[in-house]
Amino acid sequence: MTLSCRPGCGACCIAPSITSPLPGMPNGKPAGVPCVNLLPDYRCAVFGKPERPAFCGGLQPEAQMCGDSRAGALIWLAQLETATAP
Repeated sequence: MTLSCRPGCGACCIAPSITSPLPGMPNGKPAGVPCVNLLPDYRCAVFGKPERPAFCGGLQPEAQMCGDSRAGALIWLAQLETATAP
């Protein structure tokens, strides 16, 4: 079963670091910093566009990651970021 993104969440656009360039952020973004492409309604302005980083396209919503709230997703992703940091 494919899980859809939770409306008004955007956790995956805030919590993880992105090391590849993305529109408006040529050096990527650090963990915990909202992506400049995150719209006020927490949707991605470059979703489905060729300039969207591969990292973003590969990060798919799943029950464990998204949890039952936006706050839970932010915590889970932040813990993953810490656990996988070099």
